[in-house]
Amino acid sequence: MNKTLPLSVFLFLAVTFGFSQTKEELEAQKAEKQAEADKYQAEADALQAQIDALPGWRVGAFGTIGGSLSNFNNWYAQGVPNNASGNIGFTVNAFANLIEEKFFWRNALNTNFNWVKLDDKDSDTDSDNFEPTTDVFNLSSLYGRKLSEKWAVSGLMEYRTTVLNNFNDPGYLDLGVGFTWTPVQNLVVVIHPGNYNFVFADDDTIFNSSLGAKILADYTRQIGKINFKTNLSMFQSYEDGDLSNWTWINSFSYTLWKNFGVGLDFGLRSNKQEALNYELNTLGNEDATFDNIDNDLQSYYTVGISYKF
Repeated sequence: MNKTLPLSVFLFLAVTFGFSQTKEELEAQKAEKQAEADKYQAEADALQAQIDALPGWRVGAFGTIGGSLSNFNNWYAQGVPNNASGNIGFTVNAFANLIEEKFFWRNALNTNFNWVKLDDKDSDTDSDNFEPTTDVFNLSSLYGRKLSEKWAVSGLMEYRTTVLNNFNDPGYLDLGVGFTWTPVQNLVVVIHPGNYNFVFADDDTIFNSSLGAKILADYTRQIGKINFKTNLSMFQSYEDGDLSNWTWINSFSYTLWKNFGVGLDFGLRSNKQEALNYELNTLGNEDATFDNIDNDLQSYYTVGISYKF
């Protein structure tokens, strides 16, 4: 017994020491391999930067999908014990850009659609369908002839509307000319002092077209597993400030596995013509005018699973 105990202790210490040496050796090997991987990754990033600088088409897209479904039967703790509800939404951000030595042609699409359902099974008057709640469609095309590395004379077409409800009522079409500034890669700033904002709507007593200035700023970039895009579109009417509007849309996604990840989209908007239309034709406020309505900030957000195309 006395001989066995010292031997066991000796073997235990020897095995422990051996494992500690093995761990240190493995960590040292890992550090060497990581240094090599970082070196090759830097070289790959440099090559990708050279590829991105070459003339030709650049295309890409990413989006977010979110949703939930639920069903309750005799759940008396809530106000509607028998109901079926759901929420489904998705966004798409896509681009197709042609970059050449003397000119560029940049095209972008942004959509955000969402449907909500709340069916009270004990009521025959409510709807059991998915009803659209978020409805955003934005398409733009920018052409420019380069004056220098950072400046170009350009023309822009931008169209914004809803699709699921009241298609093209209202719809906005901007056509203008001016200059485009690209101070850094991935950032595009459009400055068009000559822009006509065509407004399409059934009620032309509220919605009016006008001449004005168009400013658009777009930054789209991918950094590793992160994709993000921010786009600010502004129209300032020369005729009346009530005809001006702006929209700011932001999209983020982080890839977790293959092309799937998590995504967030949110947007802000200000449009006094739409605010007046809501007061008159939805709320039924017959005394509403541009002078007495509150032009509250419009906003939305979508969180869900993202996919990179």
